[in-house]
Amino acid sequence: MSYFQKFKGMSALLPPSPPLRQVAYIWLGAFLAAAVITFLAYLTKQPLVLGSFGASIFVLFILPDTPFAQPRNVIGGHFVSTLVGLAFLHFISPEWWSMALSLATALSLMQLLRVPHPPAGSNPFIVFLVGANWEFLFTPTLLGAILLVIIALFYNNLSTERSYPKYWL
Repeated sequence: MSYFQKFKGMSALLPPSPPLRQVAYIWLGAFLAAAVITFLAYLTKQPLVLGSFGASIFVLFILPDTPFAQPRNVIGGHFVSTLVGLAFLHFISPEWWSMALSLATALSLMQLLRVPHPPAGSNPFIVFLVGANWEFLFTPTLLGAILLVIIALFYNNLSTERSYPKYWL
């Protein structure tokens, strides 16, 4: 198969729609997770919301059985990715090329450390775009990721059809 022929796809069938009950369960979990972190941010006047957390909520409630949703990956991935972004921003350069290097480095380190979490891949960009300081590593990044895992832990285990997490370390 030639390079451009691959662009046509493999003609696989579209996956079936999930049952409405499952969609409603996911909706409620996503709402509760988002509500908890946004309410706590409002209540405490602390930044607990990170743009990539929306995608983390997706992974935690739609794909809880995947490696990407496991606590080690959610917390470690966000931590590593934000740390790399901060290091490049403050020690290398605030320029576009440093942002690109920080993203590539963060992805590679998440993979090397076995904590890949796709939503965390955007954290270096977020760090650069907001000009984050070192406190950003702990609030919102680390504290918010831990809160999301705790919410997913309690909520996903309410269902008899789910068991979360699959592993911790």
